[in-house]
Amino acid sequence: MDALPLAAPRPRPSAGVLGLAALLVLAYGIVPLTGTSYLFEALLTPFLALALAGLGLNLLTGYAGLLSLGSAAFMAVGAYAAFNLSLRLPFLPLPAAILLGGLVAALAGLVAGLPALRLRGFYLAVSTLAVQFFVAWALNRIGWISNDSPSGIITAPGLVVAGLSFDDPRGRYLFSLSVVTLLTVLAWRLVASPTGRNLVAIRDNETAARLVGVKVARTKLLAFAVSSFVIGIAGALWAFAYLRTVEPAGFNLDRSFQILFIVIIGGLGTLRGAFLGAGFIAVLPLLLSRLGAAVLGDGFDSGTLEMVQRMVLGALIVAVLIREPAGLAALLDRAGRRLGRRAA
Repeated sequence: MDALPLAAPRPRPSAGVLGLAALLVLAYGIVPLTGTSYLFEALLTPFLALALAGLGLNLLTGYAGLLSLGSAAFMAVGAYAAFNLSLRLPFLPLPAAILLGGLVAALAGLVAGLPALRLRGFYLAVSTLAVQFFVAWALNRIGWISNDSPSGIITAPGLVVAGLSFDDPRGRYLFSLSVVTLLTVLAWRLVASPTGRNLVAIRDNETAARLVGVKVARTKLLAFAVSSFVIGIAGALWAFAYLRTVEPAGFNLDRSFQILFIVIIGGLGTLRGAFLGAGFIAVLPLLLSRLGAAVLGDGFDSGTLEMVQRMVLGALIVAVLIREPAGLAALLDRAGRRLGRRAA
């Protein structure tokens, strides 16, 4: 009698899948029940908005190799477009207004990406910087955009979805978390698709990519559009969920550099890098303020904090670029491999 064939062993979930599941349980289950209003408002909500903006820029700079210094401009386009859509079309649900605001930002990114068909490197970065200045000028000069507010500062609409209010600190966190989770999954699907491989091919060698059949011009414009869409949604979260106002000062040039620093510190060409870099940027001011207050007392005011933050951030960027150009994501991978070897 022949022996019965053994059943094939079931594949075990990978450590990455288990870690992601644990992270989602923590973010959706434990943090909302145990977190304080200060944690939601001062740390988690801005972290999520900045991480999403870093994710969008990483798609453009990290995966496609196209440098942009106008991220804050696309954040502003998404935020102001969502505000005007919700204001002038009252019947439009808030998620639809934010989605359409992201599409308007994608259209702006498509136009801003046209110079990428001819320019590269430093010259492309300068052209995106021009977009930043133009958007800043438009926000301060065209009154219709800010509903003719003399100061340009307008109150963001309440976060209400299907009759449910998300206007408290915990609700704004959960709303932001859901949006960021959804867009992160879509970004992961994109970079794992043939389109994502085309982006990497253009980054590594544009001439070789063209020779193997990659439509370089179309792929570059797609990278600008998708990146600007994600950054535009991040701008709406920054204004609606964190600042609770829509104002030009929230989307200045410093914000563009902050998002670029997030990508550099976290790691180019990896989705995790946006979250690692945003976490570092969100926690750094809190750590410096506590440390400065402990050392200098009342002499450590907000102006000193901003100056020290710039100095520390600049020094850390230089250190990261010298020590580990791939950012915190590579350092985390290296630490994980060392722990794995020791455990083995």
